[in-house]
Amino acid sequence: MDNPDIVEAPERGRLKMADIARMAGVSISTVSRALAGNPLIPKALRDQIVEIAQTHGYVVNQSARNLRLRKTDTIGVVIPVAHEAGQLISDPFFLEMIGRLADEITRRDYSVLLNKVVVTEAGWLERIIQSHRADGLVLIGQSTQHAALNAVADVYKPMVVWGARLPGQRYCAVGSDNVEGGRLAVAHLVGAGRARIAFLGPVDAPEAAQRFEGYKKGLAEAGIAFDPALAVPTPYTLEEAQRTVAAFLSAGVAFDAVFAFSDVVALAAIGALTEAGRIVPGDVAVVGFDDIVLARHSAPPLTTVRQDLAFGARAMVDLLFRRMAGEDAASTLAPVELVVRGSSV
Repeated sequence: MDNPDIVEAPERGRLKMADIARMAGVSISTVSRALAGNPLIPKALRDQIVEIAQTHGYVVNQSARNLRLRKTDTIGVVIPVAHEAGQLISDPFFLEMIGRLADEITRRDYSVLLNKVVVTEAGWLERIIQSHRADGLVLIGQSTQHAALNAVADVYKPMVVWGARLPGQRYCAVGSDNVEGGRLAVAHLVGAGRARIAFLGPVDAPEAAQRFEGYKKGLAEAGIAFDPALAVPTPYTLEEAQRTVAAFLSAGVAFDAVFAFSDVVALAAIGALTEAGRIVPGDVAVVGFDDIVLARHSAPPLTTVRQDLAFGARAMVDLLFRRMAGEDAASTLAPVELVVRGSSV
């Protein structure tokens, strides 16, 4: 019987596996193992069989072999969105993280399967896993799906998530110190003489909640009372965030600084402030979070809390491949750094 892992080049003769076995003076199973690179076959014999196969136009049918072995040589990169369903893959943070993940994955000779999931019902993660389209999964963000991630963590090991460290978390995660990042942002603004500091962003997803916690911690350390009127629930997308900030400005609440959940929200704030005739940073200082490429090219350049996305992507892929190999690789937390630019000083 022909080995399903081998195909003939169309221009070659209809040689069968048995023909190669006869030429090499070995069994068909030995040919199959040799062409699959099985180390149990002596190297000299493997090389001889491979040379015969190549001479007659045979190549390894990797797709057929992977199907038989239930292996895809593919890593799934999944973006789950639930509460922020309008957020696009073209979001600058997603684009930068996807690019860095793709570099790390393809460096290991694996392909990337990108999947944005708008979560509308339970079981979405189980369906992705059961499709067997990838050998492992990297998820960018937890959204509101912490329980869903925990539910599969005990039975599906090759999964790593970018996101916050949470109590009772059983899945492997890589993320930044969001609380410290929020605290650093507020401490910087207080040090620049600001006392009415607004927080712009969501507070329902884990990373957002932790940055909001850091914001309140920074206020407390500075002896500034938390004012709920300065906590402004703000969408993730640039256009919606800019409209929200414009409405906040119209409400007449006094503030002299902004700490934004993300650089995208911070850039939206700068746009809305500029349209309203407010000077950044003269009238309102602005600090973001992420340090995406656009942050250093905005006008003025954006002060931000930098999370090392290159480190994050590398750590996620390293941990994933260790887990794919059967290791119980643990979560890791990256430090953050305040990068001061023209939007706050």
